[in-house]
Amino acid sequence: MAIKRRASSVLALSITTALLAAGCGGGGESEAPSKDELFKNPVTLTWWHNASQDGPGKTYWEKVAKDFNTLHPTVTIEIEGIETNQLQRTRLPAALLSNDPPDIFQSWGGGEIREQVEADYLKDITDQAKDEVANIGGAAGIWQVDGKQYGLPFRMGIEGIWYNKEMFAKAGIAAPPTTFDELNEAVTKLKAINVVPIAVGAGDKWPAAHWWYNFALRACSVDTLKKASLELNFDDQCFVKAGQDLKAFIDTKPFQPNFIATPGQNDPTSANGLLANGKAAMELMGDWNKGTLDTVAADKEALSKFIGWFPVPAIAGSPGDPKAALGGGDGFACAKNAPAECVEFLKYIVSPEVQKGYAETGTGLPVAKGAEAGVADPALKSILEATTEATYVQLWLDTAFGSTVGNAMNDAIVAIFAGNGTPEKVVEAMKAAARK
Repeated sequence: MAIKRRASSVLALSITTALLAAGCGGGGESEAPSKDELFKNPVTLTWWHNASQDGPGKTYWEKVAKDFNTLHPTVTIEIEGIETNQLQRTRLPAALLSNDPPDIFQSWGGGEIREQVEADYLKDITDQAKDEVANIGGAAGIWQVDGKQYGLPFRMGIEGIWYNKEMFAKAGIAAPPTTFDELNEAVTKLKAINVVPIAVGAGDKWPAAHWWYNFALRACSVDTLKKASLELNFDDQCFVKAGQDLKAFIDTKPFQPNFIATPGQNDPTSANGLLANGKAAMELMGDWNKGTLDTVAADKEALSKFIGWFPVPAIAGSPGDPKAALGGGDGFACAKNAPAECVEFLKYIVSPEVQKGYAETGTGLPVAKGAEAGVADPALKSILEATTEATYVQLWLDTAFGSTVGNAMNDAIVAIFAGNGTPEKVVEAMKAAARK
């Protein structure tokens, strides 16, 4: 269920500086305990994150929890990995309404965290996390509400198109597309060699919705997107144009059969499984995708040889900034009544040493200064470079607009994929949700 929301603050990301540099029980508003009072009594923290599949991400978080327990034996951490869609749309909203939410949990910042703060669900960590916020830089602002800090990011980057370099070469595609005209040409060439051009997990909704987000990024000016995030104003015709461009793209049939029922990142039959196992040539996804591709790949060595990445192409003549990108991050927040040790664990997660280890897993880009040396994967290095070169980074639209508008928007976008929605209905759904 969605939490009722008010207009969010402007959510243009200040992540370029952060990436260049990196290349929760009873506290609430009360005074935090002193260091001497911490770690005296046994405490159990429940931790929900989205690394639900066996792989480097899940393994690393288990190590982080174990290492923290070694440092602080009085703290036991019980972990539950939950698939992103289930966590964000079902489990977490229901848990926050209950009297027994997890102590520390995945948080995406932006409009969503504002909703949670307005509902009085989160612990204010402003005073305790000043050093960590300073080290992370501008990206930490996405987890702030009215100047107060309610969470911290551990990953940040832009999304783009992951692709099979070997399939591109076989199809005669000399270089990654830089415009949508070139992308359409690439789709045609891949079809000519009987290759599925693009995999999409419309069954999970958000992977399909991200195509609309990127068309909106190209159709709308930066000022329009900022105004939409601030005021939830969707009157500009560019939002309808985004749906029109999406429908025209879908009509070229670039996606795999039965894409409407395909999950995003679950197993070898999901969209990223098709890319990872040589059954599709491209997938639109964020920087975390390398880790999920490794998880579902039958041959990880082959994957490492053929996988590449390029930014979402520009659309010639569109009002949007061609160098703008869509991006965001993952973070964690503590429930308002979580033990004080929750904040200490959150700070530990974003410490440079732990962040460097996270980067070494290849599952995403770190945010802490001093952790950039852990980024070794060539595709992730490409994303880091593209992120620093982006003139503007727009937070994921369902996060920027909050869950009430975001869920309605995603549902209406997927209806276009299913053939029973329209560009106009997407905007109508967004406006109706904004009035709630």
